[in-house]
Parts: sequence; C-alpha cells; structure tokens
Amino acid sequence: MNEGYASIHELAPERRLRRLELTITRRLDGLLHGQYLGLLPGAGSELAGSREYRPGEDEVRRMDWAVTARTNVPHVREVDADRELTTWLLADATPSMDFGTAEIEKRELAVAATAAVGFLTAGSGNRLGAHVLGAEAVRRFPARTGRTHLLGLLRTLLAVPREAEGAQPPALADAIAGLRRSAPRRGLVVVISDFLDGLPDTDDPEARPAWEEELRRVAVRHQVLAVEVADPRELELPDVGLITLVDPESGQRREVSTSSRKLRERYAAAAAVQRETVRRALRRSGAAHLPLRTDRDWVADIVRHVYAQRRLAMAATPKRGTA
Repeated sequence: MNEGYASIHELAPERRLRRLELTITRRLDGLLHGQYLGLLPGAGSELAGSREYRPGEDEVRRMDWAVTARTNVPHVREVDADRELTTWLLADATPSMDFGTAEIEKRELAVAATAAVGFLTAGSGNRLGAHVLGAEAVRRFPARTGRTHLLGLLRTLLAVPREAEGAQPPALADAIAGLRRSAPRRGLVVVISDFLDGLPDTDDPEARPAWEEELRRVAVRHQVLAVEVADPRELELPDVGLITLVDPESGQRREVSTSSRKLRERYAAAAAVQRETVRRALRRSGAAHLPLRTDRDWVADIVRHVYAQRRLAMAATPKRGTA
C-alpha cells in the first residue's frame, strides 16, 4: 500500500531518508506539483505586486485586471506567501508516539509527515524551522532554507531516544507556547502529534484539552495545520486474551483480559470520546485537521486533504463581478 514503507523502520537512517524522499517525490510532489499553499485553505493576503500570467500554471481567478488593462499583457496578483513562506513545525517524539501495531509506528508516521511538509514547502526563499518535543526536552531548529537543513531535522527525529529513565516529557501545551514565541512573523505552523497529552479525565467531548488555548493563540497569527497521528489499537482492542497495557508516559502497567466483550466496548467508547475531544478542540482553535493512521496510506490521506482544502479555498473566493 505504501510502496514498501511498512519496512522503513528496519532500514539504516540514511536509507530511511532516501526512501522517504523518493516516496514524496514520486507520489506527493508528482500529484500536488509542490504547491504548499494547498496544505491549508487560502493563500497569503498581503499584496506584493503583480507578474505576467503563465498559461497552464496560474489560476485565472488571480488575474490582476487593472495591470492587465494598463499593459495589455495578462498579469496575476502576487502575495507575500507566493514569494516566501516560513513554516514552523512542532514534531511530537514523546514516548506515546513509540507505538504501532499496523504498517508503521506512530513515530515513523510523524517523521513521514514532517518530511512531506518539508519537501512540499521547499522552494526558493522558503524556510523551515522546527521544535522537536522529546522525552526530556524540546530541541529547537532555527528557520533555514535548503534540503540539507530538512534532512538534518529528519535525522534528529529518527534518533530521538525512545524513553528516558524517570524523565517527565514536557507538556504539549508548553511546547506549543514555545513555538508561538519563536515564530513572530506570519506563516504556516504545523503541529504533528497524537494530541493525547493534556486531555481532560472526563467523558465529555466538549471538555477542553490543556493545549487548546495555546493552539488558538497560534492560529490568531498563523495558518495552522494539526496532523493527528493514531494507531488502530488506540481505538479498539482485539480479542486476544490476556495482555499487558503500558502507559508510555508514566510507565504504569496493567494486565487486562481482552476476551471480555464489555471491556472492549468500554475501551472503544472511551477512545471515541478522546478522539472526538481532540477533533472538537482543533476545530475550536481554528486549526485545519489532518488525521493520519498507521494502518492507512498516509500519502493518499495527505493528497485528499490538500484537494479538499483547495476546493474550500476556491469556494470561498468571490467570483469576478459579484459583491
């Protein structure tokens, strides 16, 4: 389904990165033409001048009719986002991401999503900065251009220790706040996480996670894309007898019998409330929501998301001659 990606965790780091780059170049970049503006609805709104229209490449709805009439040469409007984009990315590499029962682990899927964002937003003058939320601390990468910078970030993600004895991972809310302080200029902010940290201990899906307010503050200034990473076993338990469940953040263990239908139903119901809580919180914060699962084709899911956002952007654009 993912062109051999299921076995990527078995490869050496450099071969992993090469496999990722080939997958994105062949499938994502080929389908999307590298247009990062499709990641979220709408382009930048700060006018930066006009340039000549390029048939087959530019959209007619962006025509600058005043300049076209004055010069007798078709021109399109440019905005700041067309010339230079600064993307800030927060990648969750805490112990809860070291889990996977399907094609890949959640950590590997987060690396893939990071690579997709990086390669798709790469371009002349575009910069990528990142914060990597690990088991002990947040590692920061300044916003820079170039493939070498992106590959260095991906190597760091692959090498983040899976656990630290007695360490308490930084809170996701604090990590988002730190990212907000590091990104003063308007741009694109991408948060890649399972968003399980800071969830309220309640069965009310309207309850607000600890990170919601910080994400809302980020969305006031930036376009925000929330990439939610999940594994099917986090949503429901199979009937496989006695198993040991481990809380990856605290290390607590508990043996449960999955042969109990009532237990499996309670587990699925609680998981559904968790995911609905995350979905509603992301919507309230103003972030675009891209759910990815370890048992699905992540490339196809990203492509579907991009096309959906482009349709939203086109629908929201006033037609020429209308109010």
